Amino acid sequence: MLERRTETEHFNLNWQQQLAEAFNSIEELCRYLHISPDDLPVSSAAGKRFPLRVPLNFAASMEKGNPHDPLLRQVLPVNDELLAYPGFSNDPVGDLRAATGASVLHKYQGRILLINTGSCAINCRYCFRRNFPYADLQLSKQKEDAAIRYIEEDPAISEVILSGGDPLILNDARLTGLIQQLSRIRHLKRIRIHSRLPIVLPARITNELLDALTQSPAQIVLVVHCNHANEINERVIAACTALRNSGITLFNQSVLLKGVNDTAKQLCELSERLFSHGIIPYYLHLLDKANGTGHFEVSEQDALALMRQVQAALPGYLVPKLVKEVAGMTSKQYVFDDASGC
Repeated sequence: MLERRTETEHFNLNWQQQLAEAFNSIEELCRYLHISPDDLPVSSAAGKRFPLRVPLNFAASMEKGNPHDPLLRQVLPVNDELLAYPGFSNDPVGDLRAATGASVLHKYQGRILLINTGSCAINCRYCFRRNFPYADLQLSKQKEDAAIRYIEEDPAISEVILSGGDPLILNDARLTGLIQQLSRIRHLKRIRIHSRLPIVLPARITNELLDALTQSPAQIVLVVHCNHANEINERVIAACTALRNSGITLFNQSVLLKGVNDTAKQLCELSERLFSHGIIPYYLHLLDKANGTGHFEVSEQDALALMRQVQAALPGYLVPKLVKEVAGMTSKQYVFDDASGC
């Protein structure tokens, strides 16, 4: 086994090199964290079904020696992933039913989603697309022209969402080219990018990327994905500051995860830390019921109780919208009751 670079050496590399050095071994990640695999419910079988992948930036924010670290729980393959849970499936939000031949997901009025790639910088164990057939539906270069035509021919589309996988995995040339093509469509008002990279691999926020985003005449909105306040380290802060200083609107969406962020204290700390660095709390999702993720589920009743506590503790602009996605519905569904006001 090759010896790892020091953290200082690693963080001086470019983002592609940092990504190439991500942890992909349970044993190596545990060794870095000073944890014995014997103290964890790890599963090599789960890791074969959905491989472990963790950038050092994310691992560096974990507490060494803590087998219950909330960041570790998000990425560690465990035995519970092999259990079958009622109501869970491989397509929990109806993506496949909404897919077109042009690699476009058209579920909601006025906006469409492009599956740009099947690759991510990190493999989150709760991912709702962990069983997604990316080979058939991701936006290959060959399908890109068809997707652009689809958008051009429907003047009701005012927003394009770049998703995946993670669209910021695309290199600068590919991403710049796509944004330029979209920006030429006159009825398109916004390009929204959903990405975990500013949180898990902040080195991706390069000057070249900022140039690509700021040169678009369409408004750019970046929705980052952060579940716990501990994910926001100094490198993440620097990347998000650069984005914000370039005029990019930043929102955050989280997933409510058992054992990760399922206390009011954790949710309040996350909102406060996000907002202090210019990121607006946007959505808190109930878990999408993808096979292999059932051990993360927080019931709707418990989620409502949590949100009542959060709402009592925070000003309204720091309270994310509690939502769930229901296959076949024309928008995300707000989760609330008369007593909660959520």
